[in-house]
Amino acid sequence: MSNHNETLRDGIWREMGLKDDEYRLIVDRLGREPNFTELGMFAVMWSEHCGYKHSKKLLQKLPVTGPQILVGPGENAGVVDIGDGLGVAFKIESHNHPCAVEPYEGAATGVGGIVRDILAMGSRPVALASCFRFGTLEDERASFLFSQAVKGAADYGNTLGIPTISTDIMFAGPYILNPLCNVLCAGILRHQDLHKGLAAGAGNVVMVVGNTTGRDGIHGCTFASDELEGSQAEGTSTVAKGDPEIERRLIEACLEMMAQGAVLGIQDMGAAGITSSGAETAARAGTGLAIEVSKVPVSEEGMTPYEIMLSESQERMLLIVSPDKVDTVMEIGNKWGLSVAEIGVVNDSGNLQVFENGVKVADVPVNLLTQAPVYDPESEEPGYMKTIRGFSASSVPVPEVHEFNGILIRLLGSPNIASKQALYSRHGGEPDGVQGWDKGTGIFKVEGTSKGLAVTTKCNGRLVYLSPRAGTQWAVAHAARTVAASGAVPLAISNCLNFGNPEKPEIFWQLEHSVQGMAEACDALGTPVTGGNVSLYNETQGQPVCPTPVIGMVGLLDDAAKVVTPGFKASGHKIAIIGKIFGDNQSLHGSEYLELIHGAVAGDIRYPDLEMEKGIINVLVGGAKEGLFASAHSVSIGGLAVTLAQSCVWGEAGARGANIALGSLHGIIEVSHRPDGVLFGECDSVAIVSFDPQYEHKIEELCRSEGVTFAVIGTVTQDGLVVKRCSACAEAEIVNLSYKQMADAYYIRA
Repeated sequence: MSNHNETLRDGIWREMGLKDDEYRLIVDRLGREPNFTELGMFAVMWSEHCGYKHSKKLLQKLPVTGPQILVGPGENAGVVDIGDGLGVAFKIESHNHPCAVEPYEGAATGVGGIVRDILAMGSRPVALASCFRFGTLEDERASFLFSQAVKGAADYGNTLGIPTISTDIMFAGPYILNPLCNVLCAGILRHQDLHKGLAAGAGNVVMVVGNTTGRDGIHGCTFASDELEGSQAEGTSTVAKGDPEIERRLIEACLEMMAQGAVLGIQDMGAAGITSSGAETAARAGTGLAIEVSKVPVSEEGMTPYEIMLSESQERMLLIVSPDKVDTVMEIGNKWGLSVAEIGVVNDSGNLQVFENGVKVADVPVNLLTQAPVYDPESEEPGYMKTIRGFSASSVPVPEVHEFNGILIRLLGSPNIASKQALYSRHGGEPDGVQGWDKGTGIFKVEGTSKGLAVTTKCNGRLVYLSPRAGTQWAVAHAARTVAASGAVPLAISNCLNFGNPEKPEIFWQLEHSVQGMAEACDALGTPVTGGNVSLYNETQGQPVCPTPVIGMVGLLDDAAKVVTPGFKASGHKIAIIGKIFGDNQSLHGSEYLELIHGAVAGDIRYPDLEMEKGIINVLVGGAKEGLFASAHSVSIGGLAVTLAQSCVWGEAGARGANIALGSLHGIIEVSHRPDGVLFGECDSVAIVSFDPQYEHKIEELCRSEGVTFAVIGTVTQDGLVVKRCSACAEAEIVNLSYKQMADAYYIRA
């Protein structure tokens, strides 16, 4: 074999991201030293990004099965049954490290990669949802990263013609050095059109279609598996460039190839390029591949086998094709103006064999490439947890009556709560979904049916920082409740675990407790995990990212015409809470109110009542099916007051106000409640609904049957939010804001 006996420079494996003991393990398992090309292949496949070395054991604790699951973890994307022979393929992934150094290309290629994952399942990608986290906009670098990432994602998605129907953007100090760019894509397919990434059948042909292969992105997955230090945080050599026009044509070409029965297996060629796509498809099928790199269409001269095998050039798919369908694939690829070529063959060797002009330059068992070592890192509770538990909001003064208006205005104008529409549209990113993308849940109609799918992404990293287990349970619960508020049944989740360096005991402690919380919540709510992405080493200059396990949730509406939206609909409708509000000191722990008004991120947060959350979901879905709710809105960041204000701001003309009496909650909230806890507390399992008074009894009965608290707290009015301690007298008012005052605060100017 060419280069078999070449002498590797001592320690070169470290430069590729491998540890000394990992290199020794490779030598031991191979029975020889790898050559340079083989070492590069191991380096990318054994990176954290591809190998899940520090998370694989934890992920095995997540629930992954259910009657609705057609394809679970391990494939390009999960697929969930939505009835009538249809499925939804969906997945969320990160592109954090690229966005930190080259935000426009990083976000753009993040969109492109997740779209190809959905395409690889035989599904047409139809919707995107994003979850971005950046430093505060007062920071010049954070503002630049945000604006460029938003523009990159928007430009790529708009060129593809795939709308972003939901977005979740938050700003906080811990993300200044470590921004997060997570993108979810969903697509629809017929069961019989399902494809998988399998390289089965010796003699079948390996083909590549799409863009040409260049030197961009080499070792990109290794770069994504390390902390950013020094020049890494400024350089762009490891960030691949995207071409959305080629991807648009690639989507159509692949769908046409699959429709004609020309594709036996298909895999996105993303992280680790041909090495990863080849090894993974062969490993799943128990076969081997022989790749001839001289046949790979390249965009640069003099590329070595190492560079071709590791390139992460975008807009490429690996296809497994029967010999009699090669001409069909070639014809369709050429028709769409794509680069298309035969680059190898499936065999029974069990190895990934690489040739250059017929000379073997690499020969490695695929199972060895795809089975990176799995670690059990040390776990230790972070020291800051003791300080957190020692804090109580009892030390925070209750606002004077005259202060509540100003507090609510400040909360509505907080970048974490205010509409991002102006900021987003300024950079060409305002999408056009069926339901307002800026309102928590995006809805898209399944073409040719009455069905609708609800999509959301959720995670409040502040809560996870304070309690990884409880905070992650809240992320799952908020996502499920938000989807259910639209009337959709929560089906399943995909997750993106964004954490720091897992080799540090306090970071691994955050990760393992977060996964535990996710497993508990998903199991309780019947929303199994279909797959996702682990993004570790989000750490720069020793500063870890705020732990942020993003939940991507998909739900099903049998009738999209019955979707429930969060804005009030008619003056005179009653307003009620479904669930429980505690309104005590602990309710304020981890809240936007506590940080924005009092400068504190602290406090031991309450765990969600998962049994009550399940009941709330059933009430919201059941009531929507019966047409009982005019509006429904899940309470989360900003608490009850912000939720009510948003329903006013989003209300129909003549229904942009509410008259609320907190006295209606007596006997429901704790005796020790405080008004700011009731209005601004966030860790409560509760939703707000409005309805025609004639339906009150039915809704109350529905809540009773599910064991969920129901309380009417007010009525919809024409204009302005008024909140009183009780309904007895005007002097009891603690909030009195006009629609204009709320809207002016909420719709921030770019």
